[in-house]
Amino acid sequence: MHIDLLYSLAGLLVGVLVGMTGVGGGSLMTPLLVLAFNFHPATAVGTDLLYASVTKSVGTVVHGAGGTIDWRVVRRLAAGSVPATILTLLVLSRLDVNMGGTAKAITVTLGLALIATAIAIFFRARIVAAFARSRPTRSSRKVAIATIILGGFLGVLVSLSSVGAGALGMTVLLVLYPELPINRLVGSDIAHAVPLTLIAGAGHWAIGSVDLGLLGSLLIGSVPGIVIGSLAAHRVPEGVLRTVLAATLAVVGFKLLV
Repeated sequence: MHIDLLYSLAGLLVGVLVGMTGVGGGSLMTPLLVLAFNFHPATAVGTDLLYASVTKSVGTVVHGAGGTIDWRVVRRLAAGSVPATILTLLVLSRLDVNMGGTAKAITVTLGLALIATAIAIFFRARIVAAFARSRPTRSSRKVAIATIILGGFLGVLVSLSSVGAGALGMTVLLVLYPELPINRLVGSDIAHAVPLTLIAGAGHWAIGSVDLGLLGSLLIGSVPGIVIGSLAAHRVPEGVLRTVLAATLAVVGFKLLV
């Protein structure tokens, strides 16, 4: 397994941004690998999924120790995402990931997911507030079904693009569970991402779309990057970070689509 310091530097930069903004690395790392380093979209997605499974595992341990995980929400999300992920991987395994059509489909999905993520980041507060004002009373059963459906959607989206479980998932969870503290929803979202990214990443590994040297290089840089970003987060206004990040993701998303 060859370690490339250039990729480690990319992991460091993405780690800093993740630590400062809390946005999942997939929204930043996957398009960077595709556009800047010219990796095949399937390789970028597959490698990033295993990368995410490692970093999310660390986050889950921290949140678990702090008691900020609602395992009921995690189980509901996983009930939808695990079968959806497996089904999506089975479909991908039947296709040649190196074919132009398959690469194009992954690229388009990634571009759309990035644009949707940018919208969710920039307008999250307004979206949640709008639903809160017009929200009819939902039974526990309806909330559970909606959470399972959300998990299924995220399973397909993350398996194809490695993007969506963070910003998109959190926005919907805030609408579905307004009574839960935000830190418990964040912890639940991170905990759910572990089996989701691990299963999806293992599936991509099985079909040959994971670069282990790239994975190791990214992890070497990202771990200290996340620590640095977390320590520096309070020094930069959140509104500025959110606006710049959302704009960047939107531009990259459009770049992938055209």
